[in-house]
Amino acid sequence: MGRGSKIIEEMEYAGGEEADCVITVSEAMRDELYSMGFSPRKIRVCWNGVDPEKYNPARVSEEERLTLRELYGIKNDEKMILFIGRLVGVKGADNLVKSMPMVLEEFPKTKLVILGTGDMAEYIRLLIKSIGLQDEVILREEFVSEDERIRHYAAADLVALPSLYEPFGIVCTEAMAMEKPVVVGARGTSGMREQVIPSGEEQCGIHINPYDPNDIAWGIKEILGREDCGAWMGKNGRRRVLKYFRWDQVAERILQIYQEVLSR
Repeated sequence: MGRGSKIIEEMEYAGGEEADCVITVSEAMRDELYSMGFSPRKIRVCWNGVDPEKYNPARVSEEERLTLRELYGIKNDEKMILFIGRLVGVKGADNLVKSMPMVLEEFPKTKLVILGTGDMAEYIRLLIKSIGLQDEVILREEFVSEDERIRHYAAADLVALPSLYEPFGIVCTEAMAMEKPVVVGARGTSGMREQVIPSGEEQCGIHINPYDPNDIAWGIKEILGREDCGAWMGKNGRRRVLKYFRWDQVAERILQIYQEVLSR
């Protein structure tokens, strides 16, 4: 989004020019590389993955789940929305905060937990205060262990990830593996758009315009208003992870690409 290192950008471009094959993590990134002038003949897509044994809701006890919710003062009759990610502009946490008044109008017993670190943390903290959401939005500016991150997924009712730009979005895959319905940014370059089926029998989440707080609120309310808060979507998400996003499948795909290039 124009904020990266110019030196790294030039190194990556030069590497892509010299390479016999470029492996990228999503069809969205493949299309972006096309637009930069790279030859379609050298680009191959290989999605990222997760370990579904580690990211498994069955491994988190009900006691652990409730303890984490209690940490944030979330009652049994309240819904927990979770955002996990870097607190930088492209991740859209500020627009998520701006969407909360509209969510709370219809679903007042809802709280948002924002977990992450980044240079937008102070701005998000001031935004929460200026809108008057100190009781409904909890900002935890901290990098936590993987085990604690998994407990956060288990404790949440839904995971909202309104990224403006996301080559793949592995937090989305983790949330799906943990059987959580997801609300994801699906404009522009978005690998999450490929992960999340937004309609039909295999639906596992909602696609939204991450630039528009109204649309983010709509997506969240779509899930909060459904039976069991979209728990069936979460189960679809884990099934999709097991089918397409396991690390052993990723490794097999990488080997296929290596073999293809070496056989030329």
